[in-house]
Amino acid sequence: MRKRVLFLCTGNSCRSQIAEGWLRALNGEEYTIFSAGTCPSPIKPLAIKVMDEVGLDISRHSSDDIDQYADEPLDEVITACDRAQGSCPIFPGKTAVINWSFDDPADAEGSDEERMVVFRRVRDEIKSAIEEYLTSAS
Repeated sequence: MRKRVLFLCTGNSCRSQIAEGWLRALNGEEYTIFSAGTCPSPIKPLAIKVMDEVGLDISRHSSDDIDQYADEPLDEVITACDRAQGSCPIFPGKTAVINWSFDDPADAEGSDEERMVVFRRVRDEIKSAIEEYLTSAS
């Protein structure tokens, strides 16, 4: 049976989208994967761009509201930021909540290239967290 995982952050525009993309790419056949935000906003173009750099297309992902998953049977909710953890709703059943804290690359300032440095760092940090998560799950 496939494990059902929801990645949650504030906007569902960067971190949770990147996490969803990595888990799908690294072991998607064993998981049903969702992502959502507590205050969703459109996916940031730079998030799409940094994932494209590593051969992953997240351009078709949608930005969903956490309320859409209120009745969804989930095994785990992984928050990608402290703000999302603080506003994470209570899920029915035995849903485990795991908190990962990543900087929000959407807050990066400067030129596009300077901002891309931050997006790349967060992308790579999320990949490392996903790899560690998969190692501990096996």
